[in-house]
Amino acid sequence: MARPEDALAPDLPAEHVPGDVADVPGATPGPAETWLRIVQVHDRITRRVDSALHRRHDLSLTGYEALRRIAEAPGERATMGEVAEALGISRAGVTSTVSRLVAEGYVVRERSSGDKRLLHARLTPAGRAKVEEARPTHDGLVAHLLTLLGDDAAVVTDALARVSAAARTRR
Repeated sequence: MARPEDALAPDLPAEHVPGDVADVPGATPGPAETWLRIVQVHDRITRRVDSALHRRHDLSLTGYEALRRIAEAPGERATMGEVAEALGISRAGVTSTVSRLVAEGYVVRERSSGDKRLLHARLTPAGRAKVEEARPTHDGLVAHLLTLLGDDAAVVTDALARVSAAARTRR
């Protein structure tokens, strides 16, 4: 009886047909290909979600993420450094983002009572309403796109968390 693998390589004896894709040269992506795939996925998902948030809520993805992080912080207020760290952007980037959110009335800036050097962003009622209005668009689209991971979601998430933790460590 013919085996499926025989049809793939009819001129080779069965012992010359690799049983594992990892044994085929070039079949397993190298670091450059893996990096490119990670960057492409991030870029494509980011652009798609950003576009949906702009169209439906007049809000950028970065603005939404900043509002969400502030909303989830104790007392709905966070330092600029905390927001920058949560979003993975520079302090200048978070300053620009928060300035737009202040101009829209979604956030107010406050000095810390204990340390006047610390500047906090506090959510306003309008900011709370905006993040709640936009949350289903963000979460629904992200969840839809990530369903393509299928049963591999937990494995991918765990692997990316390990890489993220290692990259955060300064050496």
